[in-house]
Amino acid sequence: MHAIPNTIAPPPLAEVSNNKLFKDIFYEGTADEYNQAIEQARVAVTDFLQQTSQPFSGIRPATMKAAVGAIDLEEPLKDYQSLISEVDDLYIRHATAFHLPQYIAHLNCPVVIPALAADVIISAINSSQDTYDQSAGGTFIERRLIEWTCQEIGYGMDADGIFTAGGSQSNLMGLLLARDHFAARTYGYSIKYDGLPPQANRFRIFVSEQAHFSNQKSASLMGLGEQAIVKVAVDHRFRLDTDALKKAVEAELQQGNIPIAIVATAGTTDFGNIDPLQEISAIATHYGLWMHVDAAYGCGLLLSSRHRHLLDGISLADSVTVDYHKSFFQPISSSAFLVKEAASLNIIKHHADYLNPEEQDYEELPAQINKSITQSTRRFDALKLWCTLRLTGKRKLGLYTDMMIDTAAATAALLQQDPDFELLSGSDLGVLVFRFNPTGVVKELSALNLSIKQSLFFDGTYILAGTKVNGQFYLKFTILNPLTTLSHIREILSAIKMKGNSLL
Repeated sequence: MHAIPNTIAPPPLAEVSNNKLFKDIFYEGTADEYNQAIEQARVAVTDFLQQTSQPFSGIRPATMKAAVGAIDLEEPLKDYQSLISEVDDLYIRHATAFHLPQYIAHLNCPVVIPALAADVIISAINSSQDTYDQSAGGTFIERRLIEWTCQEIGYGMDADGIFTAGGSQSNLMGLLLARDHFAARTYGYSIKYDGLPPQANRFRIFVSEQAHFSNQKSASLMGLGEQAIVKVAVDHRFRLDTDALKKAVEAELQQGNIPIAIVATAGTTDFGNIDPLQEISAIATHYGLWMHVDAAYGCGLLLSSRHRHLLDGISLADSVTVDYHKSFFQPISSSAFLVKEAASLNIIKHHADYLNPEEQDYEELPAQINKSITQSTRRFDALKLWCTLRLTGKRKLGLYTDMMIDTAAATAALLQQDPDFELLSGSDLGVLVFRFNPTGVVKELSALNLSIKQSLFFDGTYILAGTKVNGQFYLKFTILNPLTTLSHIREILSAIKMKGNSLL
């Protein structure tokens, strides 16, 4: 054997002896360094809370791009104070402040402090949730929270699930299981091993016109193409119309296509409304279709004693998406995919000898990777929800949910009473689509409302969302902050009017 030449010079002994070489690595010799770094970060976050009075700085993309591009990544900074100062200049002072009531745009909630404490622990200890030997207690904390959520949904003892990176990943898992189980049940065909069957180009998945765009992306990723998604008409409150659904299924059958699944939405992104879950389940059962419920937004209703009934029928679904980082006040990311029958997850299991060998007893030595499709190394995000439930508790989270729904209902009443605004629909949750429409004054309403949104954003004063309905642009409020009061709403509506009138 030939000796391998040592081409890497060893570090100077002086640096090794005084630990300067390893001062950036988190280990027992750098506790003081860690405390210094965390303290600098804590001060920066506290300053962000105390000094931020509007949701955005108003900085333009070109200015932001130039500032980031000017940084020399080859030259490290000298200390943590310099580092955090740079991060403050480039990020913190321009970050969108989701916790302020003047932010009322997208599905971004303020976060609870117990979850932030958990995030510090998660990042430092850095467990991976794929196998027990990398997570130990983390494995069973995650499993307990999955079990708890399944119980809240109304699933039985055979249910299971996994934490995911977000609602889109969970929706992909739902459609993947729907596709593979249909092929196995109908044709005795294993897509996992053999690829798509010849009939796959005729598979059809039914969603409402208001369903999340991730369904199209999922169909594409699964090799079915976006053509597999059949959009079904909605009713006057923008919920999936069950009569239209029956007609759509029959129409596809008559064309020789093959229905495999229905996706119901519990909390649409644009209107916050819940599809009729019980009726949809009956149709899915009649035609032998997999039913997936995208409750990424509406899962917050599980916390509410007053409004939980809006999810009646969710327990009938084969699979469910929940986003804790939307409606449980968790930091990103914290989501889950749940199934009524744990055995349905076996179809995505793959054994690797170095990680989860086939001969291992998984009752004795569990491995969460057996339930995950795209994440081997996976963060212990479940700890955030655990700390939240253990300290904040379900009742208080449910109270926050009720407060937001009440504020949304009161806001809808304000919009309906004001002749300068046009409200499209009420909301089961907290999303209101409307536009500034001073009677008889403006013809180009879409252009005016888009200008209002953009102008307020770059003023930095208020951040609203927008969407198109029937080709027309509308403004959108997403009330996902229990700190938002009707007083704040009146202030924002007044600002919209002032801006709109100034732009006329």
